[in-house]
Amino acid sequence: MIYKVYYQELKSEIPVRERTKGLYIEAESERAVRDKLVDRNYNIEFIQQLDDAHLAYEKKSENFTLENV
Repeated sequence: MIYKVYYQELKSEIPVRERTKGLYIEAESERAVRDKLVDRNYNIEFIQQLDDAHLAYEKKSENFTLENV
């Protein structure tokens, strides 16, 4: 499954929409996503599982890159 992770680059940063970043990661569950990103100092706001239609839409974006963690 592919997940989209919305995050701030620093854990101490207060979530502000304009500074929220996103990344795409393949994992078995939301917990597995968190485990894969534990060594990064991210303030994870939200993890969204992408269904087929949403994934197809996201792939059209120039910012779509699947992270290898």
